[in-house]
Amino acid sequence: MNLLEGNTVGIDLGTTYSTIAQLGDDGLPTCLKNADENVITPSVVLLSEDGKVVVGPSSERISVEDPSNVIEAIKREMGNPDFFIVYQNKKLTPEFISALILKKMKQDGEKHIGPIANAVITVPYYFNDVRRKATQDAGRIAGLNVIDIINEPTAATLAYAWEKGELGRSDLAQVEKTILVYDLGGGTFDVTVVRYTPTSFKVLATDGDVMLGGLDWSRRIVDHVSEQFQRKHGVDPREDPETLQVLSQDCEKAKRELSKKSQTPINVYYQGKSLTLSLTRGDFEKMTADLMQRTRDTTELVIQQAGIEAENLDDIVVVGGSTNMPVVDQMLIEVCKKKPSREVVPEEAVARGAAIHAAIMEARLTGGESRMARSVIDRLRSVSTQDVNSHSLGVKITDPNDRTRKINHIMIPKNTAIPFEKTQRFVTNSDNQQRIHVSVLEGDAIDPLACEQIGDFRIYDLPAGLPKGSPVEVTYRYDSAGRIHVSAKELTGNRAAATEIVRQNEASSDENIDVLATLATQYEVE
Repeated sequence: MNLLEGNTVGIDLGTTYSTIAQLGDDGLPTCLKNADENVITPSVVLLSEDGKVVVGPSSERISVEDPSNVIEAIKREMGNPDFFIVYQNKKLTPEFISALILKKMKQDGEKHIGPIANAVITVPYYFNDVRRKATQDAGRIAGLNVIDIINEPTAATLAYAWEKGELGRSDLAQVEKTILVYDLGGGTFDVTVVRYTPTSFKVLATDGDVMLGGLDWSRRIVDHVSEQFQRKHGVDPREDPETLQVLSQDCEKAKRELSKKSQTPINVYYQGKSLTLSLTRGDFEKMTADLMQRTRDTTELVIQQAGIEAENLDDIVVVGGSTNMPVVDQMLIEVCKKKPSREVVPEEAVARGAAIHAAIMEARLTGGESRMARSVIDRLRSVSTQDVNSHSLGVKITDPNDRTRKINHIMIPKNTAIPFEKTQRFVTNSDNQQRIHVSVLEGDAIDPLACEQIGDFRIYDLPAGLPKGSPVEVTYRYDSAGRIHVSAKELTGNRAAATEIVRQNEASSDENIDVLATLATQYEVE
């Protein structure tokens, strides 16, 4: 990967909010302010009728717009080939819409530091390869040279250890610390256990849910208030898109207020009828208790998979705006027996860590020339990292114990340190077999139908008369960037084939990305 001329930044592309940051000449990561003088920008896109694109519009602006023109939580659709928005007779994919957010981040950032060319973009640890590739494509469409995709908990750990003055310090004693990163954002959730020294860190275990976040807590309030309104007036305010849009904003505001207050009022107006109710923090926590329990179950599972005792954790780092809910601290204290750390601002930790990772890559790629002080460069270059894969990778084979069914044979289990490569021999299923089909599965279930097929390829024209049981060698490889490579070779005739897993979507080709990048330049983003 080469650096282009221009600044290098880290971007936290979030479900509900996004942030851009850069490591300063002094070695301190700084989040760059947007046009509204805020360091976080709502990940909301307004496609106006006049052709202008507004990223991060105010709640007042959203309330007067047609709800069909307002796009929220697009991150949850990343990599979904069936999702698109029709705007000005064009189909806009999740990657393209995300690119508009990134374009806005780039524009605002350039007002502070000048031209931005290179970026590290963050993703939830539990994003699969399809979603990661989609994120990379979004960056390219936005005109960025995406030099890496980094996992959000990894970025948060970088920010935590760097800002404590520990990471990159070869002069310090190489004492290991083990921390848990609990990342509850607006739309996704991850929990990760990381072990680090001043010059290295590695992920021990991770798990999460890309469809769990603060949005789900807010929607519980929307449903609760709507049911109360329906019980009183006999009509459901959720049936009207404009009313639902306003109500959703009010309930999001109420959720945030309940992190500071014990109760808050919510007003609903629909079809000339009104309802005012007071929501207490206790009631809110009861109606969302199952959501919090899901994060607790994952936390306990990851601690177990890491092979440690919760009491032995050196610290708990909370990341993401949703961790401001008091119930998060309460749960983590119960599980880990200590209060979580907020030394790094939860809403900024991921972006700051991405900026540090971007600077590490910049220091390694510039060959000594850098805007940063030599001491900072040396510190950056001394850091080594090791991640793990968040999903098991398998191959679909015939069950050796039941030839009538197919099973998922796991080649690389989840939480394996990467980069990693594994080669295993299988055999052909029948005499005179003409081709071999390699189906790459993501998931832990034995049943292939319960897993996601993320790619496949075939070896054709096998040797004539090839007997049943002839050897086939299959190799799975995770590279250091988390990308997946699979190859297979029939050993009798030495026929081989290979693939790098890419999206099953025509938009992923370089040609189509170039077309989309050109289209993105035609939209005026404000």
